[in-house]
Amino acid sequence: MGHYPTKGTWQTCPACGRHVHHSQWGTYQQCPYCHYWRRLTAATRIEQLVDAGSFDAVSLTATTTNALQFPHYDEKLAKAAANAAGADEAVTIGWATFSAWPAMLIVMDSHFMMGTLNTTVARRIMAAIQLAEKRQVPVIIVTASGGARMQEGLYSLVGMNLILAELARLAAVPLPLITVLTDPTMGGVSASFAFKGDVILAEAGAKIGFAGARVIQQTMPVSLPVDFQTADSLLAHGQVDAVIERPQLRTTLIEILASYAYQGGPHHG
Repeated sequence: MGHYPTKGTWQTCPACGRHVHHSQWGTYQQCPYCHYWRRLTAATRIEQLVDAGSFDAVSLTATTTNALQFPHYDEKLAKAAANAAGADEAVTIGWATFSAWPAMLIVMDSHFMMGTLNTTVARRIMAAIQLAEKRQVPVIIVTASGGARMQEGLYSLVGMNLILAELARLAAVPLPLITVLTDPTMGGVSASFAFKGDVILAEAGAKIGFAGARVIQQTMPVSLPVDFQTADSLLAHGQVDAVIERPQLRTTLIEILASYAYQGGPHHG
């Protein structure tokens, strides 16, 4: 039995099916054979984007409850927390700097119940936007979501409109909103705040859309293009401002923040 590799040493790439050693994925978690990007946890995403040691998480007392008594929801929440490296919900919010430029950072996590939007996630996003308004700093939202969370029904859908209302107040200040669409950005998240950014970036390789391709093909007997719902397709149709490779995301965000603050220079609210 000693000839078997240690568990977790090799993973199968979901895109090309090749076996990839954990050391081959690299810092940015990209398949060395087909260049597929693995999905990141919120913690890893934050580490890659912000100035080292600058992230200051904002903790809120609101926690997720099974208000509708949906069967097995509590067990799913516990399992999700384990999958998302201990995160207690599908979004993390906090202050951060990008080459000293300050921003409120909101990062969704697909490892927690596919990053689905529920009452707690909506409250945290709304609170983050409100705090940014008070401190007068830009907001960066990194989306990674399958849409609204079915276990909370209509409450999840209401969260979409509540966030949109808060973003309307942010726009009236005005303060810039930068959205970074990562894999996946689907359903109610793409239909609401994902495309509300003053600048909309898409991470290379991201799947972005509303309903999945299979659902569309079952509903409408149409033949979908090969690049359907890809970041590159959205760029070609003018729905995003740029498609950025993961290693360049941090630099791109720094350049955008600097362009918005070019008159006064960096400030720390």
